[in-house]
Amino acid sequence: MSKLWCLENVNLFKILCPHKFGAYKSSHKFKDYGKSDYIYFEKDTSSKIYLIDKGKVKIGYYTENGQEIIKSILCKGELFGEKAILGEEKRNEFAQSIDNKTSICPIGIDTLHDLMRDNQTFTLKIYKFISFRIQKLERRLQLLLFKDAKTRLLDFLDELCEDYGVCCEETGKMKASHPYTQKDIANLIGTSRPTLNLLMNELKEEGLIDFKGKQLLFLKKSA
Repeated sequence: MSKLWCLENVNLFKILCPHKFGAYKSSHKFKDYGKSDYIYFEKDTSSKIYLIDKGKVKIGYYTENGQEIIKSILCKGELFGEKAILGEEKRNEFAQSIDNKTSICPIGIDTLHDLMRDNQTFTLKIYKFISFRIQKLERRLQLLLFKDAKTRLLDFLDELCEDYGVCCEETGKMKASHPYTQKDIANLIGTSRPTLNLLMNELKEEGLIDFKGKQLLFLKKSA
């Protein structure tokens, strides 16, 4: 089952984007960001949620000694800043564009509440989505704290298989075309790109995976 089960029957962008509603369309604008531009910082007022029209956004925070911790990297169609829905007043994370051209649809909380009020089924899906996002984040942080780099990579590859994997008819193996660069993956599992390269090649030599660019072939499950 897809890890995004709670969103299988709903397109967040099509339902939530104010451009779909006459009452909001004329006064609402997309915002464009370049690579490394911040959408918001830690401690900023939490008054909007955001939908990604194109590009990629990383969500993270800085430790007391200045180390950057990446919580997630999100792509087209995904939602972020969702804790504002739950009453968060100040951001406890930053959101930063990591593509040269990223287009964002910002939605004020009052507007969001108006849209959700008219669709209780979708409101339930939104809350399930938030719950899933929190659970996924907690698991990733636990891995960063308590597991070695190889274990973190194997767990991430399992996620890729579940989220993006399709069965290749010719071989019967799972194949995943994903949106992440090597730098993205290294950031998400808390390691360096050289270490990631070594680990990926090690898994390839062990016969667990094969890869080319942003395509992964899962040859067999890890033990």
